[in-house]
Amino acid sequence: MMNMTPVVKQLLIINIIFFIGSQLVPVSYEYFAMFFPENPNFRAWQPITHMFMHGGIMHIAFNMIAMVSFGSALEHFWGGKKFLFFYISCGLGAALLHTAVNYYSFQDTMNVLMANGYQKAEVMKLLSEGKIDTRWQDLVSVSQFSSFTDSYIGTVVGASGAIYGLLTAFAFMFPNAELALMFIPVPIKAKYFVPGILAVDLFLGFRGSSLFGSGGTGIAHFAHVGGALTGFLIMWYWKKNQFNSNRWN
Repeated sequence: MMNMTPVVKQLLIINIIFFIGSQLVPVSYEYFAMFFPENPNFRAWQPITHMFMHGGIMHIAFNMIAMVSFGSALEHFWGGKKFLFFYISCGLGAALLHTAVNYYSFQDTMNVLMANGYQKAEVMKLLSEGKIDTRWQDLVSVSQFSSFTDSYIGTVVGASGAIYGLLTAFAFMFPNAELALMFIPVPIKAKYFVPGILAVDLFLGFRGSSLFGSGGTGIAHFAHVGGALTGFLIMWYWKKNQFNSNRWN
C-alpha cells in the first residue's frame, strides 16, 4: 500500500474525531447527519457534515480503509487541492442523487394523499410531530408508504458516496489494476470491479424503492451511485480538457 498522503491523512483524522464525538454525544447526529430537506431537522451544512459521520465501527473502518487505499494513490498523482475538490464533489453528488430519489418517493405518495383530499400542510404537520394518519396506508402500497415515511424521517451518514467516486477515478486511471478483496478470493481488475458493484447498488436501490415493491436494505445505494456518477463526470471532463495531467499545488 502506498504511504498515506497529507490530505487523506487529514480527512482520516477528521472522520475519526467526528466518529468519537458522535459516540460520546449521540445528539450530534441530529445536527450533522443529513435529513430530508423538508424535515425541520435539516440544516444547510448537512450535505457536507454527513460525509464525516458514521453509524458504527465497521462502517467507518471499511470507508477509511478504502479512502486510504485509493485516495492516497489518487492524491499522489493529482496533488492535495485537486484531490480534495474531487472528494468533496463526489460526496455532494452522492447527497444530491440520494435526496432526489427520496424526494421523488416522498412526492409520489404525497400526490396520492392530496388527490384523496388531504392537505400537504396537514400531512407535513403530522410528520414533523412524528405521527401518521393510519388511513394513509390504505391509499398506497406497503413499499410506497415505507418509502414515504423513511424519506422524511430517515438520515444518511458516511463517506461512502465520496469513496465510490474515488473507486471510479481509480478504475478510470488504472483500469487493469487488480483488486484483492477480503470477500472475493480472486483478484478482479478495477475496470470490471467498479461497474460490477455499481450494478449491484442499482439493483438493490431499485429493489428497495417503491418502484419494485420490496423492502430496503438500510443502505443508501443511490448515494453510492451518485458519488460514482459524479466521479465519472469529473474524470471525463478532466480527460476531455486534458486537465487531469496538471497538479493544483
